[in-house]
Amino acid sequence: MADIVNLKRARKDKARAERENQAATNRRRFGRTKLEKAADAQTTERAAKSLQGKRLEKDTTSSG
Repeated sequence: MADIVNLKRARKDKARAERENQAATNRRRFGRTKLEKAADAQTTERAAKSLQGKRLEKDTTSSG
């Protein structure tokens, strides 16, 4: 004999599983730890400072 299935409960379970799958997908796509974000910002800042140090200053006092 087959088990009796509550269709309302089955629909809710299916919807919950789909939301969990979507959340897992979003975590893989967008989820980065605070440490990873900080490391990326630090790398960007270091590159900007390095570039700033290598720029040539324009001489505005030259007589011509």
